[in-house]
Amino acid sequence: MATGLAIAGGQNQNNQAMPRTADGKPDLSGIWQVMNAAAWDIQDHAARKGVPAGIGVVIGNEIPYKPEALARKRQNYENRATADPESKCYLPGIPRIMYMPYPFQIFQKPDTITMLFEYVHATRFVYTNGTPHPPGHIDWWMGDSRGRWEGDTLVVDVVDFNEETWFDRAGNFHSDELHLVERFTPLDRDHITYDVTVEDPKVFTRPWRMSMILYRHRETNLQLLEYECYAFDEEFHPPVPR
Repeated sequence: MATGLAIAGGQNQNNQAMPRTADGKPDLSGIWQVMNAAAWDIQDHAARKGVPAGIGVVIGNEIPYKPEALARKRQNYENRATADPESKCYLPGIPRIMYMPYPFQIFQKPDTITMLFEYVHATRFVYTNGTPHPPGHIDWWMGDSRGRWEGDTLVVDVVDFNEETWFDRAGNFHSDELHLVERFTPLDRDHITYDVTVEDPKVFTRPWRMSMILYRHRETNLQLLEYECYAFDEEFHPPVPR
């Protein structure tokens, strides 16, 4: 009996072993999704109509806004139904799209990691070939991502944002000086710790961090579907004859 249990335990351990690419890096390929309520509010929040309760993903649960920025955040919250860029079907930006309630798929090659998102078919490229960010400031919805490996952790430096995206539906926002450092650390084949350091001297008094788990989907024949939000709102197109 003991031998059987030992064998079963060994088999389970092997099943959970982290897959690796030909060059020995952790293989992050697969379909992933968070299981939290950060899309609604990245801080602790109670349930209300249309919003599930959530334990915050901000380390320490405090966002160090400058006084004038905090006033704007509160204004954003009051006007969130129409002011949230998501309500206009804009690209959500980074890091918001990483924890929206939709799955995304990672394709990994030695020089590039591609992320395809179910939400509005967004696409993200993380260049791991050693090339630097392009010179000058460029206003991009999804920023520019350059990655490197530190042991088994993928570290991604992201800059060149516009100031049109928010962190969540609660009005937390940033400027075009947003700078992110993301860390993707596999725990096993089905779980990745996603940790992001946020820096923006226009809006915050100091850097701050978020941390959460990405879960691999294991359903048979799973694939990304589509969520084209502009197709569901006649604000974005002429009325469809009925």
